[in-house]
Amino acid sequence: MPFPSPTVPAANRTEVFLGYLDFFRDSVLAKVAALPEEELRRSRLPSGWTPLELVTHLRYVELRWIEWGFQGRDVAQPWGDRRGDAWYVGPEESVADVLAALRAQGAHTTAVVTANDLAAVGAPGPRWDGADPATLERVLFHLLQEYARHLGHLDIVAELAGGPVGK
Repeated sequence: MPFPSPTVPAANRTEVFLGYLDFFRDSVLAKVAALPEEELRRSRLPSGWTPLELVTHLRYVELRWIEWGFQGRDVAQPWGDRRGDAWYVGPEESVADVLAALRAQGAHTTAVVTANDLAAVGAPGPRWDGADPATLERVLFHLLQEYARHLGHLDIVAELAGGPVGK
């Protein structure tokens, strides 16, 4: 997927948000898919996270903000990407399943975003910690910064692992 350059016309703000979100998600998936499997479960950082754990984290970020937050759905384990204070992927979870879960979560996000106005306010619920729910636009802005930040982290880890450099 090409970078959604600001010089490329877009029909509306929803298209802009989804274009960037899809680009960042696809970039994460492509970068992880290009790494050897042994690097996906190995950390090269003092903090200890692995590329596969980052993918799971991003899947749960979308779940927490779109399903649990904006939609107000009951989510059994909204923090299922963690064990204690660290991201976690079980040894029984296959790489293919982790990548498919992020793709499926992304498809859900796209469906929700295209079915709602950006000014729509999220449903009340525990995601908001007692604050007023955010608008869909604010949620998407938050998701974009999460993806952009973590894609930058993944760029560095992939380079250290001898994987692809850049986008």
